[in-house]
Amino acid sequence: MSTNPDSTETIVMSASEVREHFSEVVNRVARGEGRVIVEKHGAPAVAVVSLQDVRRLRHSDDIVAERTKFVDGVRSHFADVPDDELERQIEKAFAEMKNERRRQREPAKTAS
Repeated sequence: MSTNPDSTETIVMSASEVREHFSEVVNRVARGEGRVIVEKHGAPAVAVVSLQDVRRLRHSDDIVAERTKFVDGVRSHFADVPDDELERQIEKAFAEMKNERRRQREPAKTAS
């Protein structure tokens, strides 16, 4: 395995190369020196990533799940509203918010 020890880049290796250099691959990734994409029959199959990367991915998954749950909850309240009507109402609400913000930014007019 020819890698630059100061590199944090992702390298690509065949499954047989990974088997041959398994402890080096694990040590490299564990030290935070990068990730390894493992190819099987010339196609990317899996990756070797640090535990820190796994934790970050799990955190991202949790955030996505929370947001999806929220959106699904909101969507359920409008299940019987046709999509085109819902889009019109959303556009109307955004236009009203923009107008309100514009009015708030205008300097107060004083009586002369």
